[in-house]
Amino acid sequence: MTTTSASPRSPASPPASPPGSSPGGTPPGSPPGSPPGSAPVAHDRPALGSLGLFTVLLGAALPLIDFFIVNVALPSIDHDLAAGPALLELVVAGYGLSYAVLLVLGGRLGDLFGRRRLFLAGMAAFGLTSLACGLAPDAWTLVGARVAQGAAAALMLPQVLATIHSSTEGARRAKALSLYGATAGLSMVAGQILGGVLVAADLAGSGWRAVFLVNVPVAVAGLVLAVRTVPETRSDRPAPVDVAGTLLLAVSLLTLLAPLTEGRAAGWPLWTWLALAAFPFAAGAFWWVERRADRRGRAPLVPPSLLDLVSLRRGLILVLPLSAGFGGFMFVIAVALQQGLGLGAVASGLALVPMAVAFFGASLAGPRLVRRWGTRVVPVGALLQALGLGLIALTAWRSWPDLSVPSLLPGMAIAGVGQGLQLPVLFRVVLSEVPAERAGVGSGVMVTTQQTALTLGVATLGTLYLSLTASAPVDSGVPLTVTVLIQMAMALLTAVLALRLPRTVR
Repeated sequence: MTTTSASPRSPASPPASPPGSSPGGTPPGSPPGSPPGSAPVAHDRPALGSLGLFTVLLGAALPLIDFFIVNVALPSIDHDLAAGPALLELVVAGYGLSYAVLLVLGGRLGDLFGRRRLFLAGMAAFGLTSLACGLAPDAWTLVGARVAQGAAAALMLPQVLATIHSSTEGARRAKALSLYGATAGLSMVAGQILGGVLVAADLAGSGWRAVFLVNVPVAVAGLVLAVRTVPETRSDRPAPVDVAGTLLLAVSLLTLLAPLTEGRAAGWPLWTWLALAAFPFAAGAFWWVERRADRRGRAPLVPPSLLDLVSLRRGLILVLPLSAGFGGFMFVIAVALQQGLGLGAVASGLALVPMAVAFFGASLAGPRLVRRWGTRVVPVGALLQALGLGLIALTAWRSWPDLSVPSLLPGMAIAGVGQGLQLPVLFRVVLSEVPAERAGVGSGVMVTTQQTALTLGVATLGTLYLSLTASAPVDSGVPLTVTVLIQMAMALLTAVLALRLPRTVR
């Protein structure tokens, strides 16, 4: 496998491009024999053609779909494997924890060994671990397979943004990043819709197992496409793995996320409080080690100097409340519709269709709106999201327990438009000033922030909803109303914070 540097300081005569991409060093205009849809870029960059972009976006969709697809399958898993609340939490949290902990390391390894190589390895591992999940004979085996699946996703996902960042330029990069944002948001919603359909379809008697087994043929197709269409890129100054930083980041995230995700189901034992108490010390030690390495000219896992980039720093601050609220909402709405109202998996999935359609439409319109209005589309999107969530909360308050899927349509659609105007733009903002040689690290930091926030949202808003449900009357809509109103407040906070974004974005 030939590797090509993605840095502007690479030689003027790069080696031949991988099959399926247009060669580097070409003048404007696609060379003869290039695949349809390939686009010329600067002559020191390998080009990512249209089919290659589709392939890496497929790789971006799989991990996010699988984070949410199990939400509607949990009752079936519990029934078949007698899992119980604590193990069901681990089925969700085990994936999210390993995924979040290893994302930055995955980005660093891509910079070091080649992003296509890591993408292929991650895709293959994701397919194998999905097969293991689908064939799991008991709950503990499923938990272990889910942890391994999250690790595979952490190898694959950072390579997507890093490849886009290193092999596209100008308007093509802006379009690719907008499509990435659309894919990310749509995948999170589509995961629960697809999960509901697959569980209800009970293909060949597979039941909930289909939500994992469906990944296997998709991963095989992704591997075939990636070999032919995704160019190899890597940093021209690859840094060694920061062992101390990696371990301290892992400890920091585990001491925060593990007790929050497992605490309620486990009855808040002593270890959960000890872990939460240790978190600020672990996070402080991580930051101190990284700053010390940065000052000494070494290569920390998360270079603090990256946060000197205003666009990255302010964009990440917005990703936190947006993703936390979204992750919590998706978990809560699945539980509320299935356990609270007794709806089936398909009905609870179909309730999200208006949000998915609206999100996708708004994401596609985003680039044109950004060209005209700049990043002001983000606070507008946040306000629309808050309006949609307010309508959902009002509907739940007035209609419960006779809440119907059609009555949720207006709020879902408006919230979807608002989310679609935010997420793709924020991805562009965060990466807009990151140099190509740090593309893997920048991508890893961003997706780690997003994944950590999603997991925090599920843990905190999910715990709040389940606690309110335990104490509220059976026919009360208070738990769902209160939880959605808290997410609405987070959307309003996002709107205020978005006013500090740089006005324009590359």
